[in-house]
Amino acid sequence: MNIKNLPYPHTKKVDTVDTYFGTQVPDPYRWLEDDRAEDTKEWVIAENKVTENYLSHIPYREAIRKQLETLWNYEKYSAPFKEGNYTYFYKNDGLQSQAVLYRQLGDGAPEMFLDPNTFSKDGTTSMQGIDFTKDGSMAAYQLSEGGSDWRKVIVINTADKSPVGDTLTDIKFSGIAWHGNDGFYYSSYDKPKEGSQLSGMTDHHKLFYHKLRTPQSTDKLIFGGDATPRRYIGAYLTEDERFLVITTANTTTGNDLYFQDLIKPGSQIVNVVDNFDNENSVICNQGSKLYILTNLYSPYYKLVTVDASSPKSIYWKDFIPQTKNVLTATTGGGKIFAEYLKDATSLVEQYNMDGKLERTIALPSVGTASGFGAKIEEKEVYYTFTNYVYPSTIFKYDIASGQSTLYKKSGVKFDPEQYQSEQVFYPSKDGTKIPMIITYKKGTVLNGKNPLLLYAYGGFGVSLTPAFSTSNIILLEHGGIYAVANLRGGGEYGEKWHKQGTKLKKQNVFDDFIAAAEYLIKHKYTSKDYLAISGGSNGGLLIGAMITQRPDLFKVAFPAVGVLDMLRYNKFTAGAGWSYDYGTAEDSQEMFEYLYKYSPYHALKPGNYPAVMITTGDHDDRVVPAHSFKFAARLQEDQQGPAPVLIRIETKAGHGAGKSTAQVINEQADKWAFMFQNIGVTW
Repeated sequence: MNIKNLPYPHTKKVDTVDTYFGTQVPDPYRWLEDDRAEDTKEWVIAENKVTENYLSHIPYREAIRKQLETLWNYEKYSAPFKEGNYTYFYKNDGLQSQAVLYRQLGDGAPEMFLDPNTFSKDGTTSMQGIDFTKDGSMAAYQLSEGGSDWRKVIVINTADKSPVGDTLTDIKFSGIAWHGNDGFYYSSYDKPKEGSQLSGMTDHHKLFYHKLRTPQSTDKLIFGGDATPRRYIGAYLTEDERFLVITTANTTTGNDLYFQDLIKPGSQIVNVVDNFDNENSVICNQGSKLYILTNLYSPYYKLVTVDASSPKSIYWKDFIPQTKNVLTATTGGGKIFAEYLKDATSLVEQYNMDGKLERTIALPSVGTASGFGAKIEEKEVYYTFTNYVYPSTIFKYDIASGQSTLYKKSGVKFDPEQYQSEQVFYPSKDGTKIPMIITYKKGTVLNGKNPLLLYAYGGFGVSLTPAFSTSNIILLEHGGIYAVANLRGGGEYGEKWHKQGTKLKKQNVFDDFIAAAEYLIKHKYTSKDYLAISGGSNGGLLIGAMITQRPDLFKVAFPAVGVLDMLRYNKFTAGAGWSYDYGTAEDSQEMFEYLYKYSPYHALKPGNYPAVMITTGDHDDRVVPAHSFKFAARLQEDQQGPAPVLIRIETKAGHGAGKSTAQVINEQADKWAFMFQNIGVTW
């Protein structure tokens, strides 16, 4: 195929202009924001046709897809969890579209409990969580159709899986918190009008109580609404179901904290913390004593205790004091498991309920350990361990002895002994040391000619910890290198690290990533002719900024489901909640000018850009596909170099969760084929 003459669809331009603080900003592709309109649908079809035509001419695309299918075809298990008399676990036989939920009684044979593969013909309806009553006799599970964040909740009797008759609709960003067997708490928004994406500016979350076998329309409003407007409201109960815990926030960072003592009739909802700048949660209780995980005055987090009769922070007592490592905590078997991040890897300690350190848990290697949660009466907990060369493996941990035993080993065809990961610390533009983990096959010659994929995120306090990827085997087995940089904006070193990559400091994130690429080139892991970069969501913004700021530094770019229009992101669906990280164009002239300068959609200009494949989903109602549509249209217009600019729009897919196995494999095959084709590597 002649790349120089790719037949991009004609994308019309409209005369749309916004004015910010006296500056006129044209937005010629505004019409693409309406993804339900017929002309947008026709544009999507035309763009996908161009993309498919290009990819179909890559001779080894199908071979990569078949190898991925072979690699994926092994049994995958989740860690088990106990509900009532049963032990539950998820299992995928290999290539099933969705994992199946099984259960077993004691040492009996497992039986299928719920099979999401029967929920839709094409496998794009997924189960996004299930919550059981305390006695395990009933469960409520959430369904997502086509990857949407909107959910249905279906209630069943677990004995025979018969429906109770309650099906709730239009639920979003919610857990299910059962109170006894009578009903449960859940959160949602007023659903916008059909086809409207411009709901992010006014919608507020509401917490409801649903009494079983009553209409959803009669559900009781517990918190939110006009009296206490919040953009996000979550609720859960302590294990003994005494306390209803409510967390509320207006952005994705920080929350205030409330509780209600449910054993006291008529008790009021009590405020514990009213500081939206900090994260606070109740992890457990002993009677009236609450155990609170917080970063209030403690940017690396600590665990405190307080009596529910006087819950304000002035009465808090340190239980596990702050250290220099970021703390999270879980409970199980009457113990507290303190899970620390030490240079983006796991360190886990076991405490008793009096605050005595009992042991540091011996992990299999340096990497990521997750789990350690169980009910108070359990004698063992399960955890999953992984790193970039250690496939996800489930261990059973005996709480009394501290011994870990193998529970389920990954069946993926991969020999960890042939590969290595190394952590380096490189200087960013301002001298800040940034950690990065680099993974490759032992014996790889570092001569600057290795295909390398650099991945990062850098936002919202999200920590990137080592995790195995079946897809990455394609890269590693063919002499490639995979690098992950832990940029500022993330949570690897606490809230200070996060804030150094927000609002008027967002450029730090981009500088950290540029420095990572320059380090890899300087030390001959790769060169700009063999370097590909990738990121999704906020990471898609990162990659969009790299395309506009340093198109000379790399050969291929993959911005996935990215936030790419920084002047209008807050006007769509959940976007308004991201203002803590980004600021908005309406905040001030200084904030507008800062956003306008780096906003990928607006920063594009005619020039020589690398090969780009933008990816999004037509059902993405978190980062709406309009971001990717508009960016693709403008980049195709401005590309003056020979490299292709494609957009791959997955149908019946959302922001990422819930994709069928086939969708994932096909997307990954297209990614590797596009990368290898454009760096000139024969596969």
